[in-house]
Amino acid sequence: MSLQECMVEKALIEKENEARQLELTRDYEVLGEKLSRQNINIDKIKNKVSQYGVAVPSWGVGTGGTRFARFPGIGEPRHIFDKLEDCSVIQQLTRATPSVSLHIPWDKANPKDLMAEAERLSLKFDAMNSNTFQDQEGQTHSYKYGSLSHTNGETRQQAIEHNIECIELGDAIGSKALTIWGGDGFNFPGQRKFTRQFERYLDSVKAIYTKLPETWRLFTEHKIFEPAFYSTVVQDWGTNYLIAKELGDQAYCLVDLGHHAPNVNIEMIVARLIQFGKLGGFHFNDSKYGDDDLDTGSIDPYRLFLVFNELVNAEQHALDDFDPMHMLDQSHNVTDPIESLMMSAMEVQRAYANALLVDRHALEIYQNENDALMASHTLKLAFRTNVEPILAMARLENGGAIDAIATYRASKYRQKIGEKRPAVSGAGGGIV
Repeated sequence: MSLQECMVEKALIEKENEARQLELTRDYEVLGEKLSRQNINIDKIKNKVSQYGVAVPSWGVGTGGTRFARFPGIGEPRHIFDKLEDCSVIQQLTRATPSVSLHIPWDKANPKDLMAEAERLSLKFDAMNSNTFQDQEGQTHSYKYGSLSHTNGETRQQAIEHNIECIELGDAIGSKALTIWGGDGFNFPGQRKFTRQFERYLDSVKAIYTKLPETWRLFTEHKIFEPAFYSTVVQDWGTNYLIAKELGDQAYCLVDLGHHAPNVNIEMIVARLIQFGKLGGFHFNDSKYGDDDLDTGSIDPYRLFLVFNELVNAEQHALDDFDPMHMLDQSHNVTDPIESLMMSAMEVQRAYANALLVDRHALEIYQNENDALMASHTLKLAFRTNVEPILAMARLENGGAIDAIATYRASKYRQKIGEKRPAVSGAGGGIV
């Protein structure tokens, strides 16, 4: 079976769309007439949605797990080229995921081969992600007690050199950013000195920062806990902001929606980072209890909308150099990863479309008049609008599928790819 035969055939997409296009046209016209009464041009909203894209994480197309077990699925990708093939299916059907974010060393390969495959599949590469939270085969120094903040200078240097390697590979394949997330911290009071550990981390990241190409950005990512449970070096947005300020103009903060304590006001954090010019991007997912990495919008779609409300507000005020990168970051334990990533990409687009519908003139009046009820109501009116016809029409006009999930299942891609890729053992545990 050739690679091309495993892709979703255009004829199938056209057939599936033909069965749904008349109904979609009617729904789109009805919604357009409703929005016109609010002085909103539905085509303008659709065009903005059509141009919006969110990156897919290469590791997201594999089956995830928990600390206790992992149950692999059919046709799991064996290497980065299988992952790119799966990512291309997501883009083919949703037209919302034009780029892929690589994780090194998991996805390490010859840059020319990566570029050739990406070109064949009509994909681009997003931010590079380094890995100093686990030991790799043949690694000289262990990261058991930390990496960029380790007490041992040789271990820190090893972690620094790995991040520089990620920059060099990324530069060769057209990436423009490096994301650093580290699990450094400690699990027992007294295990480390807080200030000294942070000093070592800053020194290491500064060494990496000096190797950035002029057109690149460096993102640091905060996380409240795990795998360091008592104290994590970059534990909140405030520390993350301090790091970005210490490093310089090419350094920004990355916000992962799952990396916060329950009930933290993430949209306010987003607003603060926008206000002071240090919002670099997002890892979109959802959570119920901790860093659950659930499908985006599956638990709290209103919070996702409120985040996009801040983003649209910044976009419409034309802030200088405001260009945050958007990426999904999920672990799929019981679903087909391709389906979950497609659903999440469309949920992110949905939040964006709903945020574009907010009557910002009315909202500002209510805010200035201290009319809390009507200000909240203005947001709710936009959030409650069913924008599915806009999303589906954008997919159709971009060559995607009106119903991406149904078309994917009709293609039997998962079953076909399972014949090509050998089954993976489910023995052992741990998140991947």
